[in-house]
Amino acid sequence: MTRPGTTMNLRARRCVAAGAAALILGTAGTGTAYADDIPGGTTKPPTEEPSGGGADKNGNLSAGVSSIKLSYPSGGDGGGKQGNLAPIDPNWEPPACWYEPAFTSAELKKFVDTDGGGDVGIHESWFGKELWTDHYRDGKPADNFDLHKPTNSSADGYKDYNEGKDGRFWRGVAPDSSDPKSWDCGRIMFWVPDGEIPDDPNAPTPEMLAEYAYDKVKVPDTEVELKPEAKSTVNLPTWVWLDKGTFKEVTVRAELPNTPLWAETTAKPKSLHLEPGTPDAETFPASGECKINEDGSIGTPYTKGKSKQDPPCGIKYLRATNGKPYQLKASVTWEISWEGSDNDGEHKLPNGTFETTQDMDVQEIQSINR
Repeated sequence: MTRPGTTMNLRARRCVAAGAAALILGTAGTGTAYADDIPGGTTKPPTEEPSGGGADKNGNLSAGVSSIKLSYPSGGDGGGKQGNLAPIDPNWEPPACWYEPAFTSAELKKFVDTDGGGDVGIHESWFGKELWTDHYRDGKPADNFDLHKPTNSSADGYKDYNEGKDGRFWRGVAPDSSDPKSWDCGRIMFWVPDGEIPDDPNAPTPEMLAEYAYDKVKVPDTEVELKPEAKSTVNLPTWVWLDKGTFKEVTVRAELPNTPLWAETTAKPKSLHLEPGTPDAETFPASGECKINEDGSIGTPYTKGKSKQDPPCGIKYLRATNGKPYQLKASVTWEISWEGSDNDGEHKLPNGTFETTQDMDVQEIQSINR
């Protein structure tokens, strides 16, 4: 069950099979090393073990916890209902893994002396002081997990945790270690001198931070204003609009500590798309796409006396509901851009959408025959 190139006296393999629990195949000295077996596996470490940058809620060294710092220069204040954007491009996804600074030499030494248990890589955990001291104190080589290569590469060891040198040990981070792409960051924790970014395809960049921030953008719930409210009349238009005070741009700033890297990702509301929930309806405009106004609002609020006018943004239902309301879908498209420490101006990311559904009852016009 082992992959070529693994050193079994340093690792215990975690086998993945339907309904099977983790199986420990090897131990070393006073400690044990665990490694996920294959991409896409569903078996997780026991809850008392760290799941894999920073510390988890139990204080364990965890490759599932990033040290990236987020702030919200505009929007994202948490007021009202909010949600994450869905990228319009189905092929776009946030970064699966990256490397980031974890320890100075002194911090790693202290960690090993006082703890000695945690993730040395995204798919590899070391428990027991000896495994850490072998590689980071005594200079013994250890394997990386390079699944894109026929065999694992070997990482040179370190003497005395590189004490006296200016720099930090960097380690892979993955928000979801079950993502097969998280195996792209297969190196165990490695040294990078101060002021340098590692020469690695998965080293952090401003763009990577912008994509990370995109995944953290929260936008307001898209509950539109309606007139009449939630009950329309057949063949009479329902006016739809969004208040300019609610739909403001949202900016998320992501900074990676102990590096000069940062990025700000900004989402700006662009348009509102309406889907009446039935083919027996007309939308205004006919495309159902209501553009944003210069003042930031969408559509025009209804005023008295306009009940028979066609609205700039709205719906006309042609058939009444019969006990079961139509499901009106309203989705706002947000334009996404970013700028960062590359000082290269504004860049684009795929637009995102946020959709909500509202019940719409439609009644027939009641008339009296004399």
